[in-house]
Amino acid sequence: MKKISNFGIFTLLLVSSLTIMVGTVIAPSLSGIIQHKELGFSPSWLITLPALGVVVFAPLIGWLLNKMSPLKLLALGLVPYAVLGLIGAFIDNQYLLILDRFLLGAATVAIQVSVTAYIAAQYEGEARMKMIAWQGMAIELGGVVFLAIGGILSELFWQYPFYIYLIALVCLLLVFKTLPKIEESVTEEETSAEVTTREKLKTRIIIASSLLAMMLFFIGFVTLPLYLPTNFGFSESETGYLMAFISVIAIVTASQMPRMVKLLGDGKTVTLGFVFFMLGYIVLALATGVPFLILTAICIGIGFGFTIPLLNHMTIEVSNSQNQGKNLGLFSMAVFGGQFLSTFIEYISKNYMAIYGVAAALALVIAIVMYYQFEKASSD
Repeated sequence: MKKISNFGIFTLLLVSSLTIMVGTVIAPSLSGIIQHKELGFSPSWLITLPALGVVVFAPLIGWLLNKMSPLKLLALGLVPYAVLGLIGAFIDNQYLLILDRFLLGAATVAIQVSVTAYIAAQYEGEARMKMIAWQGMAIELGGVVFLAIGGILSELFWQYPFYIYLIALVCLLLVFKTLPKIEESVTEEETSAEVTTREKLKTRIIIASSLLAMMLFFIGFVTLPLYLPTNFGFSESETGYLMAFISVIAIVTASQMPRMVKLLGDGKTVTLGFVFFMLGYIVLALATGVPFLILTAICIGIGFGFTIPLLNHMTIEVSNSQNQGKNLGLFSMAVFGGQFLSTFIEYISKNYMAIYGVAAALALVIAIVMYYQFEKASSD
């Protein structure tokens, strides 16, 4: 198997960052979109519809992964990603626009699943965990960088952020130039491999944890843009800075995740991530000043860094050549499904203290249940 160059690693990380920018990159231009398009639905749908597309198309993409190589599937995702992302700026029919954003989710999950499968095929053991941690860092960093670029471009003209999707074509060129093909060799032992009851149980726990971790992480991103200006007088830019700080903490924590796994093991590290989500929302519910908000950002960022990247790695570890596509598809469904579910948290109450209190209680319950489940799966 050919070794991946540093430029190839950069390509993998750049491609990975496309998954987070799929919805957020046009967020700064929503006000311009409202002015130039007659929308019969909430503009926020333009951000969340790709996530719904990921959830719906993930099983199909997982099936396709078993039929073709990760690089072919990646190419199959990058081209429509660029095209569907760009043409959204020029579609005036609201039904076609909904369809465009929905199908963009299919391209996104093709990219996410194929990149992770490629990493799984090219790396093993600690090297794989390290690369998955880097992937998590790249995704969060991409969210910060592309959101900032989208904000700058939206001030120039409302359609300009849509052109950022064309970076997928640059990624396609880099994929062909820098990533070696996988030498596929399926042994008889792999072909006849059966999934044990213990592996099935652990897979279910991992997928459930991924859904709940991303839901808890995104509760902050859904509520803070409204909560901070109302309760603390934050401007839009100050709100953006705090949310970017959460991502920075997540990046730093993800870089240290492999060391934490060595110290505690994967199940306890994931549980610790949920404990930090709990602490973050307790502090946020009781926050009376900026120092509390900074502490909240640190806790929520750590919660992400100890859960999502590690759960991605655990999904690979519990999979074999026969069910890897299915499991990675389920992981993608869980991650984007968690984002989608987080939008419903505001239906609990109009009182943000109550919302954050519920989020903290939920995180505590999840931490206890997941600790017990991971321990049970390890001991069976």
